[in-house]
Amino acid sequence: CKPVGYETAAQRGGRAPPHVVVPCAGGALLTKIARAFQELQDFGLIPAGQTRMYAAQALGCGPIVTMIKQDTEVLVPVKPNTIAKSLAIGNPADGYYAYRAAKDSGGYGEHATEEEIVESMGLLARTEGIFAETAGGVTVAATRRLIEAGRIPRDEPIVICITGSGLKTPDVLHDRLFASVTIRPQLSVFDQALADLKSKGDIA
Repeated sequence: CKPVGYETAAQRGGRAPPHVVVPCAGGALLTKIARAFQELQDFGLIPAGQTRMYAAQALGCGPIVTMIKQDTEVLVPVKPNTIAKSLAIGNPADGYYAYRAAKDSGGYGEHATEEEIVESMGLLARTEGIFAETAGGVTVAATRRLIEAGRIPRDEPIVICITGSGLKTPDVLHDRLFASVTIRPQLSVFDQALADLKSKGDIA
């Protein structure tokens, strides 16, 4: 998990970002990213600075975010009930440490509803060309909530961790996909079908 933090700093030119939103299942990813930034600073590899860490979880399974919001060190296990299956850990082993890392950094946490998860998956696909799994939808939705609540300033850099491909969770989109075309396996036929969909406004 720590390499995610190392790579993030490297891709930002040797600087840690001021805000990082992380999807939480067991909680380890958030804690390790925060630790990676601290290690890089301790060794003098990046400038000293504060990175606020934010936990993102589904409303149907969000015990870490609940700890953060209630500012309690006591994790209350829950029975998962969410389409974000990769985050559906009701009794996360590193829950306390994720809570501590978020609070100590000055960060926070936010839940995402099922509808927000799916809508955010579509937003990522339309605007960035990223087909993320449901965990990615959780992170984007939670980030939007954090910005709207004023927890994260709109004018500061934000790193949003998208951790898996949408090919892992395509079932959540089956009843929401409106463009369906059957074609012969020829490139020219594909190109024409794509052009037709674009002309109708079905895709961007």
